[in-house]
Amino acid sequence: MTSTIIVLVVGIVVVLTAVYISWRAGRLDRLHIRLELAQESLDAALMRRRAVVLELAGSRLLDPATSLVLAAAAHEARTAGPEEREHAESDLSRTLRAVVDQERFREKLAESPGGGDLLDELDTAVAKVVYSRRFYNNAVAVTRTAQRRWLARTLRLAGHTEYPEFFEIDDNPPAAMATE
Repeated sequence: MTSTIIVLVVGIVVVLTAVYISWRAGRLDRLHIRLELAQESLDAALMRRRAVVLELAGSRLLDPATSLVLAAAAHEARTAGPEEREHAESDLSRTLRAVVDQERFREKLAESPGGGDLLDELDTAVAKVVYSRRFYNNAVAVTRTAQRRWLARTLRLAGHTEYPEFFEIDDNPPAAMATE
């Protein structure tokens, strides 16, 4: 009778441990999926911002020097490699701030035919970059925390995946666009 109870208790402990480990592995998998989706969302937001900036630069609504500076910054961000990407995106943000924060920039552009629509698109694109980066960095923090837990490290529940990296750029919107 005693040996039966001991075997039953040990069996229950083994089953509960297996269920817990399986749950942790599933959670880690879901976090990695969330991280991949956040990365794709961030990439799409950055691509959209570059496209809107290039459209603004090519719209002939700005003076040639401003158009050239915007186009160069957007092109640099588009063609940057993985190591230079954060720097190039930050440069694009700073260039946008320098251009949009010029005196009466928004008023002059809004008065031009099609300028108001471009401003709306630019406002939306800039805001999406801010939110997408925050969401991505939040997903990175949660995933890194889950990967660092002793059970995940000991049993290698994350497999051979490396710790995800934060995406740190200067994404402050121009003062004329700040809506927060």
